Amino acid sequence: MTLKSSTQVETNRYELVVEIDGATFMKAVDAVYKRQVKSITLPGFRKGKAPRRLIEKQYGEGVFYEDAIKDLYPEAIVAASEEAGLVIVKDKVDLDIEQADKDALVFKAVITVEPEVKIEGYKGLTYTPVSLEVTDEDIEAEIKKVQQRNSRLVVVEDRPAQNDDIVVIDFRGLKDGEEFEGGTAENHSLTLGSGTFIPGFEEQVVGHSTGEEFTIDVTFPEDYQEESLKGQAVQFEIKLNEIKTRELPAVDDEFVKDVSEFDTVDEYKADLKKKLEESRKQEADTSRESQLAQKLVEMMEAEIPEAMIDNQLDNIVDEFAMNLRAQGLDLNTYMQYTGMTVDNLKETYRDRAETQVKLRLALKKIAHQEGLTASDEDVEAKIAELAELYKVKAERVRAVFTKTDLAGDIESERAMDFVKEHAVAQTEESGENA
Repeated sequence: MTLKSSTQVETNRYELVVEIDGATFMKAVDAVYKRQVKSITLPGFRKGKAPRRLIEKQYGEGVFYEDAIKDLYPEAIVAASEEAGLVIVKDKVDLDIEQADKDALVFKAVITVEPEVKIEGYKGLTYTPVSLEVTDEDIEAEIKKVQQRNSRLVVVEDRPAQNDDIVVIDFRGLKDGEEFEGGTAENHSLTLGSGTFIPGFEEQVVGHSTGEEFTIDVTFPEDYQEESLKGQAVQFEIKLNEIKTRELPAVDDEFVKDVSEFDTVDEYKADLKKKLEESRKQEADTSRESQLAQKLVEMMEAEIPEAMIDNQLDNIVDEFAMNLRAQGLDLNTYMQYTGMTVDNLKETYRDRAETQVKLRLALKKIAHQEGLTASDEDVEAKIAELAELYKVKAERVRAVFTKTDLAGDIESERAMDFVKEHAVAQTEESGENA
């Protein structure tokens, strides 16, 4: 392959003129003949036995040229773009064949390339740190969750209903004195204060006792899904059949033994504190990275080709499908259940894809400027990591992600680590460095 010229024809589009020597082209043509001859029949020859020269005489000398060109040009374009110092983006290639014969294959290819990126000032970016403090109240809140999971329902007979109670009710909805569809039920369990029903309903059940029958007035929200009820004032006739509440177990050593591997409340609380501290550290790192990433996206300057966003959307869909497979589902089944299409899914993730492309370009530029590179060993380790994460074979990962993409991911991770290492914590109240 010889790169004869490289010319920019518009933003992020280059025209490459590439020459492949005649011997290589003829070898490719012969390979196409051997692949296709099995399905070609000529009079006087058994199927698959017709000589190449007779096939070319019958159908034209260039009968195998088109497929030979298809076999050769993708790899030649990649090599030519690398020689020209361009990073090609997967996109439609405008191909124009100038010469195709035993002497040479010469073609022009207009390709899309990654944009020039400018980013400065990424050292010393500020972020607002998340507090790592774990209070006694935080620990008590975690214990309360465990109590709730181990609670039991008991019937309340000595007081009216209150928030957090579970009431069992019959109700009948009336609009202008007539029942409306979906407004009637018997022995329906409702947790008061949960916000499950329309605004005003649960609040008016509070204060009533078991056996009471009463009527409440409510108005459906303007954005209610049923058109005939939007913004409509209605009444509900209600009978309160039963009130139940959750009885929480006492927090003592016996409780701790039942819900954990510890023997005492103090040991249990110490472990909870340790786990909460680890969780806060992860939250803090995620928050720091998110803040810095947003600043990098806003700082970078580039004219991004639409094809890069489209390609990232394809990657997101592929990753989504791999996550589904890890859960025992496939993408087509998911689409049938949800009524979505791939186009719907892509539109949902479009903003995310654009942000990811911008961030990747920014980090790639930083990695280049700071000399942060990924070796072949790094890439193989990444493949193994992804295969384990998605519970698939390494070959499947290689089929979805190219080595170039994976190396780029690694370099981007290292660039982000670099930005985080040089970032400065800043208190939100004072705006001063922490």
